[in-house]
Formats: sequence, structure tokens, C-alpha cells
Amino acid sequence: MADPATEGRRLSRSFGWLALLGTLLVVAGLVGLVYTGVATLTSMLLFGWLLLLGGIVGLLHAIDSRGSEYFWLGVVVAALNIAAGVVVIRHPHGTAEALTMFAALLFLTGGVFRLVGSVVVRGPQFGWTLLQGAFGLLLGLLVLFDWPHSSLYVLGLFFSLALLFDGLGLIAMGVGGRRIVSMVSEQRVTDELTDQPRGNEQKRSKD
Repeated sequence: MADPATEGRRLSRSFGWLALLGTLLVVAGLVGLVYTGVATLTSMLLFGWLLLLGGIVGLLHAIDSRGSEYFWLGVVVAALNIAAGVVVIRHPHGTAEALTMFAALLFLTGGVFRLVGSVVVRGPQFGWTLLQGAFGLLLGLLVLFDWPHSSLYVLGLFFSLALLFDGLGLIAMGVGGRRIVSMVSEQRVTDELTDQPRGNEQKRSKD
């Protein structure tokens, strides 16, 4: 069985690394918010490489399981992922424009459905749903009217915000975890110091 003190130090170091990773993500997110064009290009390249590597892994898995009824389906899906990854890596700006248009249409349709639904249903969350719909519709129109120039910063902005909030979450987990481990360790030491005099008193009473 591992020593509790050693285990506590190991957990504290793990939470420390988690907080450090969160700090790096926060820094990357802040840099991305300043240089949204670079963040957009970086996100597209990462997306392309993920598609490419995922397609290669899927193809290897399909070849390994050849003879099964899903073999050709796995090959087709892997080939599509590889082709899409190559296209995204070779044409990141064009991909960013297409994805930005898709995001604008999603905002528009989502905003319209929320607006219509809130007016028709008029549930307990009427005001909040109406506000969400109006915000989605406005955001979609802003992105669409500024397209294709908006493709230079929209995806990078979303990517940077995702990094920022994920980093803040990891920092909170790391700092909170270290604090809990420290509190548990201090409580264990206090219990040991409290139990030691009791043991001495019991020993004296027996003598």
C-alpha cells in the first residue's frame, strides 16, 4: 500500500501540472484573441491534420478488420477523412470561408427557430429564449454581411475563446485539487497528533 504522504505529493504534482496546462491554454487563447487571423489559420491546419490522421487510423483499423461486413464502409469513411484532411491542409483559407458561411447559416436558422418558438410557445423561459434567438440572428447576419472577410477572424475568435475557457477550467480544477489535497494532508497530520497523546494516556493507564 502506498504511503499517504507520498500519494498526497503525487496528487498535488498532478494537479499542479493540470494548472500549468490550463495556464498555457489561457495564454494561447489570449494570444489568439489578439491575432485572430493566425488563430483561424492554426485552427484550420489542426482540423486538417486531425482529419488526415483520423482517416489514416481508420484505414488501418479497416484493413485490420478486413473480412467483416463493415470493411468497405470503414474504407470509404477513412478515404473521405483523408481526402478532406488533404483539402483543408492545402486550402485552409478556402476551408475557413466555407466553414464561416456554414456557421453564419447555423446562427441564422437557430436564431429564427428560437424566435418563432419563443413567440408561439411562450413558456416560462420566454424572455431568455427570445433573447437567445435575437442574439443568434444578429450574430448570423453580422457574420454573413461581412463574409468572406469575416472568415479571417470568426473561427479564430471561437477557437481562442474555447482555449481560454478550457484553460480557465483546468486552472480551477488544478488549484482546487491542490487545495483539497493540502486540506486532507493537514487534517491527517492533525488527527495523528491528536491520536498520539491518547495512545500515550492509554498506555500509562494500563501501566
